[in-house]
Amino acid sequence: MDIKPISGKKRNLSGLDYFLLWAGVAISLAEIWAGGFLAPMGLWLGILAILLGHLIGNTVMAMGGIIGSEYGIMSMVSVRPSFGIRGSNLAAVLNIIQLIGWASIMLIIGGRAGAMLGNAMGGILASNHFWIIAIGLGTLLWAQQTGKSIWRILQKLTVIGLLLVILLMSGVSVKEFGSGVFEIKPGKMPFMIGLDLVIAMPISWMPLVADYARFSRRTAPAFWNTWLGYFLISSWMYTLGLTATLVTGASDPGALILQLMGKIGLAVPALAMVVFSTITSGFPDVYSAACSTLNISQRFSSRTIVWAAGIISIAVALVFPMEQYENFLFLIGAMFVPLFGVVLTDYFLIRKRQLSIEDIYRPQGQYWYTKGFNAVALLCWAIGFLVYELITLLKYPLGGSMPSLLVAGVCYYFITRWREKQIR
Repeated sequence: MDIKPISGKKRNLSGLDYFLLWAGVAISLAEIWAGGFLAPMGLWLGILAILLGHLIGNTVMAMGGIIGSEYGIMSMVSVRPSFGIRGSNLAAVLNIIQLIGWASIMLIIGGRAGAMLGNAMGGILASNHFWIIAIGLGTLLWAQQTGKSIWRILQKLTVIGLLLVILLMSGVSVKEFGSGVFEIKPGKMPFMIGLDLVIAMPISWMPLVADYARFSRRTAPAFWNTWLGYFLISSWMYTLGLTATLVTGASDPGALILQLMGKIGLAVPALAMVVFSTITSGFPDVYSAACSTLNISQRFSSRTIVWAAGIISIAVALVFPMEQYENFLFLIGAMFVPLFGVVLTDYFLIRKRQLSIEDIYRPQGQYWYTKGFNAVALLCWAIGFLVYELITLLKYPLGGSMPSLLVAGVCYYFITRWREKQIR
């Protein structure tokens, strides 16, 4: 792992690799859990929110990967041209916090599900702490192999196996909930609030997508397969959670479906789903937490940082209050939607996709701004964040994601253009 751009010889990931990578990320009990939050919208509005939310969120997320695939740079390094070399460290610190939080949430959900399935056997297998530690160590080892040949083989085989398991899960769900789901009347959740909750999921991956897109052979296959892999499978997971919660009112629809699988003799594939889906959706958090740390300092080896991130995520998972999960999703959106509104505006509209790689790593270069910080970017990020929080606080039924992204981007565009005219 290196903060410098990936050379052409090391760019070894194909379109299929990206499809399976992001499909694996989306095969997650956390996604099923999040889909259950949409139950108050009813079936049809819930499905519409799922599809539209992923259309919006996926597009913004995959666009963040374009910077990585075109220049071979990490996600937090891609923040430097807009926020400044030191300014990007602010984003990196927040990213490390949210990535370890996400990894911990994945482990909590996986730990609870593993303990539920292991309860019949008793002993240590019925302990969620055992499963958190066991799956956490598996996630850590997986992250250590990211990008290597063995990782590519294991990732492909595992995701293909998981796709077969969720076909089984879907069959169980249709048999159990299919007839009753159409009889449920819609609740009172405003459509834009539900849409915002869906957008928050793909958006949460945007601060790390370039960490993997930088290994791509070509930009177009990386973009479209990232988009398609996550869109299809994440929408699928959300829909499973939505339908299960609509019919049963379950607070944990993923656990409910796994429990049903166990009762009809499918405990082994259910347990495989718990273990390997948590690993394939959790390892990017651990790996990218290390990438973000390297953006701040290169004093420690990447291997040491990955180990530290993995161990901390396990420790946090043992004490994290799961009840704050929904609030955590909204907080992620509040931070990173306006941030990347600035980054994407700078890259696509201001710089026309032209960067000076040398200056990205050089103090006193064009991305140094004032003592390493671009005040305009920081200001527009803050304004976007305030817009998001204000909409949430006042409970306006339109959601904060798109308004905050647009406000931050538009603000940055016009202030930057105005300053350029003043300099001339």
